[in-house]
Amino acid sequence: MKNTSTLAALADDLAHGRSSARKLVEECLAKIADPAGEGQRAFIHVDKQAALETADAMDRLRKANVAPSAFAGIPVSVKDLFDIKGQVTRAGSRALEDSPPAETDAPVVARLRRAGFIVVGRTNMTEFAYSGIGINPHYGTPKGAWNRSAGHVPGGSSSGAAVSIADRMAYGALGTDTGGSCRIPAAYNGIVGFKPTQRRVPLDGGVPLSTTLDSFGPLANTASCCAILDAVLADEAITPLQPRPIKGMRLAVPKTVALDDLDEAVAKTFERALQALAREGALIEEIEMPEFQDVGIMNAKGGFAAAESFAWHRFLIASKGNVYDPRVSLRILRGEALSAADYIDLLNARRSLIARSAARMAPYDALVMPTTANTPPRIADLADDKAFTTQNLRSLRNCTLINMIDGCAISLPAHREGEVPVGLMLAAAAGADRRVFELAAGMEGAIRV
Repeated sequence: MKNTSTLAALADDLAHGRSSARKLVEECLAKIADPAGEGQRAFIHVDKQAALETADAMDRLRKANVAPSAFAGIPVSVKDLFDIKGQVTRAGSRALEDSPPAETDAPVVARLRRAGFIVVGRTNMTEFAYSGIGINPHYGTPKGAWNRSAGHVPGGSSSGAAVSIADRMAYGALGTDTGGSCRIPAAYNGIVGFKPTQRRVPLDGGVPLSTTLDSFGPLANTASCCAILDAVLADEAITPLQPRPIKGMRLAVPKTVALDDLDEAVAKTFERALQALAREGALIEEIEMPEFQDVGIMNAKGGFAAAESFAWHRFLIASKGNVYDPRVSLRILRGEALSAADYIDLLNARRSLIARSAARMAPYDALVMPTTANTPPRIADLADDKAFTTQNLRSLRNCTLINMIDGCAISLPAHREGEVPVGLMLAAAAGADRRVFELAAGMEGAIRV
C-alpha cells in the first residue's frame, strides 16, 4: 500500500494532537514486523526500543512546546551505508560484520535527529551500493511494491529505503545516489527520490562508492516531503515550497541517449506525461545533447565508480573477497586495471563535460526524461548474469548522466494507478535544487492524469 501521508500533514496532526510520535512509531514498527510484509528484507536492523523511547521523549517535548521542529516525532529509515552511533555499518555486506560500532552519527543522521526525526532502523541495500537493481544475496532482496506476488526488483542501491516508504514502514528515508540509487528505487516503487547537488550535503560518515559521484539524498512520498528532508540534510532553513505553474515551464527533452531502448510502457507513460504538461502550457523542446554520448565513452573501463571503489576496497577485498557478492566484486575489480593516467584523464574529461552540459541546459528550466529505460524486472529473471548486467545498465543509464554532469535531479511517479511504475526525471545543473523542487511540485499531480 502506498504511503499517502505527507510530512506536512503528519506535522499538522502532531501539532493538533490528532496523532503522537508514539503512535506513528508503533504503526511503522508493526508494519516492519508483519510476517506477511517485506520488513524482514527491507530492514537489516530495527531500533525498536530506542525508537519508542525517542518517540515518548518527542511527545513530552511537544507537550512542553519545545519540540525541536514541526516534524519532531516522525519516523524515518536510514540506509545501511551510514554511521549510526553504537551500530556497525555493514553497507549491505558480510565483509564489514566484524567492524567496530560507529563512534558518532554521520552528519546527515545527526541532522535528522536534531530536527526530531526518529530513526526506526537501517535499510537493506545492494552490497556496497554497487547496482541499480537492488538484489542482495546476504540479507535477502525486498520485493518491489508493484505486483508483489510476481516478485519484481525494488531498484537499487537504496532498495530497502524505497520499500520502507512505499509500505508505510517510515515516512522519509535517507539514501545515497551515485548513479541513480535514490531515483531508481523511487521510480520502481511509485514514490519520489531526489539527488541533490553533491556539494550541498556532507559525505562524511557514509561508506563511499565513488567520492566523485556520491550524493546523499531523500526518498519520500512527494516532492514537498523530499524538499523538507533535503533542507535538513543540507542544514538549510525549511521554507514552504512554492509550486511553479506549469504554464511557461521551459523543459528540454534530450534526444541523445536518454530516449534510446525504452521499454514500451516507459515510452508510452513518458509521452503521455509530456502531452499532459504541454496541454497545461509547458514549453517543451526536444534537443540534441551530445555531452550524453560522451558519458558512455568515459565509463567504458568502469569510470569513477570502478577506480574509486577499488581504491577503497583493495585491502578488504584481498582478505575477504570470498564473502562479497560476486556481481559486486567483479565491478570493483575493474578498477585495478585503471592507471593513474586513466583516472586523471577522467577528471579532466568530466570538467569539460560539466561546463559544456551547463551551457547546453542554460536556456531551460530543466531537462525532462524517463528515470529508467526499463520497468522493474522480475527477480527470478535476473538469475542469469547476462540478463542481470543488461537490466542493471538499463536501470542506471539515464540517472548516471546527471551524476556525471554534477547535476541535481528528482524522480516523480508518472504512471496511473494500477499501471507498472514509471518515473519521470527532472534534472538541472548544479545549484538549481530549489528550482527543480518547485517545478516538480508544480507538475507532480498533472503528469499522472
